[in-house]
Amino acid sequence: MEDHKIDNITLSFLTVDDFEELKSATLEAYDGVLNSYWKKEHIARLTSIFSEGQVVIRIDGQLAGCALSLIVDYDKIDDNHTYADIIEGDKFKNHDPHGDVLYGIDVFIKPEFRGLRLGRRLYDYRKELCENLNLKGIVFGGRIPNYHKYKTQYSPKEYLQKVKHKEIHDPVLNFQTSNDFHPIRIIKGYLEGDTASSEYAVLMEWDNIYYTKPNKKASSVKTVVRLGLIQWQMRPYKTLEDLMQQVEYFVDSVSAYRSDFAVFPEFFNAPLMAKYNHLHEPQAIRELARYTQTIVEKMQQLSISYNINIITGSMPELVDDVLYNVGYLCRRDGSLERYEKIHVTPDEAKVWGMQRGHQLKTFETDAGKIGVLICYDSEFPELSRLLADEGMDILFVPFLTDTQNGYSRVRLCAQARAIENECYVAIAGSVGNLPNVSNMDIQYAQSAVFTPCDFAFPSHGIKAETTANTEMILVADVDLGLLRELHAFGAVKNLKDRRKDVYDVIRVSK
Repeated sequence: MEDHKIDNITLSFLTVDDFEELKSATLEAYDGVLNSYWKKEHIARLTSIFSEGQVVIRIDGQLAGCALSLIVDYDKIDDNHTYADIIEGDKFKNHDPHGDVLYGIDVFIKPEFRGLRLGRRLYDYRKELCENLNLKGIVFGGRIPNYHKYKTQYSPKEYLQKVKHKEIHDPVLNFQTSNDFHPIRIIKGYLEGDTASSEYAVLMEWDNIYYTKPNKKASSVKTVVRLGLIQWQMRPYKTLEDLMQQVEYFVDSVSAYRSDFAVFPEFFNAPLMAKYNHLHEPQAIRELARYTQTIVEKMQQLSISYNINIITGSMPELVDDVLYNVGYLCRRDGSLERYEKIHVTPDEAKVWGMQRGHQLKTFETDAGKIGVLICYDSEFPELSRLLADEGMDILFVPFLTDTQNGYSRVRLCAQARAIENECYVAIAGSVGNLPNVSNMDIQYAQSAVFTPCDFAFPSHGIKAETTANTEMILVADVDLGLLRELHAFGAVKNLKDRRKDVYDVIRVSK
C-alpha cells in the first residue's frame, strides 16, 4: 500500500448491501478464521437498531476497515462479563438507546491498509459519536494476542504492567493507550477460543470529558460563563443608601451584559467608616460591621432582581463579638452562602484585631463550581489546591491593596493558582483614596481574569484586565469546556501529574 497513491478516504455508515465486501475484509483481517465474520442477519439487526454505531472506512472506494458498537446501560453489565454476554447472540438485546456507555464490539483494518492510521480515524469517530450522544464514555474488551508468548512467565496483570512500562511491546495495547484509552480490569474467559490471548481481555475505557448528567429540571449548568468584575472607586458616601445606590448601579451595568457573576472587591464598603474616624481603628471597623447584615440582604435581593450571582467581596462581621473578614455568595435563585478569610494580614490583626476564619469550601452554582479566597488567602497555594480537589472551575479573589508591591503579590499568586490548579482566576480590587478613613487611605488595583497557559488559552495566561487605578467594569467570557480538555489533553497536566505518593495537601481539624 506504501507505493499506491490514495485519492480518496471516506467514512460512511455500514449497510446490509456491504455484507459480502465486509465478510471478505473480515476474513482477511482475522487471518481467515472461519467464524470470525458477522452473518448477514447480524448486520441487518445492528444497522436497524443503531445505524450511527456501525461505520466502514473506504480507500478509493474499497472497504478498508470497520467499527461496530452498541449502547449499553453499564450499571447492568457484570464487572466480569464476557463478549457473549454483551452481544447475546444475534439479537443484541443489551443494546439500550437510553444507556450511558458506547460499547465497542468489533474494529479492524485490512492488512494491506495498516500503517495509514485508519484505526485512529475509527476511534476518533467513536469518540465524536460518544460526545454527540452525551454518553459517559467508550468501553470494550481489548485482546492481548501476544500474551501466549509470555503466559508461562507472567500473569495477565504482570504482563499488563510490563507493557505499561515499555518492557514488552504489545501493538494492540499500545495503540489503544495512545488513543487515550486506559485499562480498567482484566477479564478471564472473555472471548471463547481466543488462544492467542489465553481467553483473557483487558477492559479498556475512554472517558467523555464533556458528559453532563441528564437534568430533568429546566435549568442547567452553563459551559461558557460571563464574569462581571467591578473595579470599585473608593469615594465618600454619607449614608448606606448612597453606597447601595452605587452597588445597584454596577450590578445593573454588568447584568445588562448578561453576566453570570458580579464580583465586588474586599472591603468595598470601607467609605462608611468615615463617620467613625474619630474612634480608634478597632472601634471604627466594628461600627462598620454593623452594616454587613443589611448590605448582604440588599445584595441578595439584587441578585434575584437582576438575575445574576453576586460575589459580595468582603466585609467585617462580628460573630459572638469576634471580628472576621467575610463575604457571601448571593445566588440568583435567592440562596445564600458564606465564606471567610482564612489568613488575615499582620495589619488586619494588629490594627483592627481581626481574627482568622476557618471555613473553606467550594460552591455549586448554575455557572460551574466556584471557590472564593479573600486577598491574602490567594498567596497560600494549599487553599486553592484543596478547592481544586473538590472540582473548582473558577476561583474568585476579592482584594484590597494599597501599594503596587501588595498588588503584585496578589496578581502573581493568582496567575500561579490558575496554572497549577488548571482553573480560571478572577481578581477584583478597589481604586482611589479615602483620606478621612484611618488605615484605608490609598488603594491600588488592576482587576483581571487569568487562565491556564496552554494552547486553548492566551499564551500569557491573561484573558482580560482593566486599566490600572481607574473605576470601571470588566466583562469577560470563560469556557469551562476548555478546562475539561486541558485536564485530559493538556501539554502538561498539573493536576493529574501530582505525585501523591510523595506529597499531598490535606485538611486538618479546626
